Amino acid sequence: MKIHKEGYRTIIVVTILLGLINTSFFYYLNEVMPVVSWLILIASIIIFLFIISFFRSPAREFTINHLQVICPADGKVVVIEEVLDTEYFNDKRLQVSIFMSPANVHINRIPMSGEVKYSQYHKGKYLVAWNPKSSTENERHSIVIKNESAIILVKQIAGAVAKRIVNYLKVGQKVTQGAEMGFIKFGSRVDVLLPLNATVDVKLNQLVKGGVTVLATI
Repeated sequence: MKIHKEGYRTIIVVTILLGLINTSFFYYLNEVMPVVSWLILIASIIIFLFIISFFRSPAREFTINHLQVICPADGKVVVIEEVLDTEYFNDKRLQVSIFMSPANVHINRIPMSGEVKYSQYHKGKYLVAWNPKSSTENERHSIVIKNESAIILVKQIAGAVAKRIVNYLKVGQKVTQGAEMGFIKFGSRVDVLLPLNATVDVKLNQLVKGGVTVLATI
């Protein structure tokens, strides 16, 4: 298992902090409070393993099909509904939303090959990711990708815990299905807005894998 590049700095900082905390407790308090020192050590190991797990980048065999939209993120499908998009299309679209818990892989992947037509970061709130208003009011980064089969909008949305959205794509860039789109730290949500004639291939509450699970047929 590899560690994603977005995690290097966080892992180094956490390792230094935990090292300082444990060194201080064992040096100054171990003789008078040995149980506390060991409990802190155990808690530190758990925190360190969680951080390593959060930034994991597992090897996968990606689904590649120009007539399919692939899930951009790991997580659970929490919304499948028709919505009125006012950001880019200004018409009705099929929205599929995936909630990413802190335990999920947080790499976001490009759901279909094509050209990036729109890329926009929006400042906003940090409502819980399953709140319907998070799609339009939370901090987010929106990407529109177009190819000969369809045009879709993908939103990386921050949640109550997620405080940083990373997106690697630029307008005019040619992108490949399954490649990395970006990364969201510590719990979040990804929305995909599809054409109304798309066939959604996932169900509510279904667990999905980014770059692997077929989201829709276009």
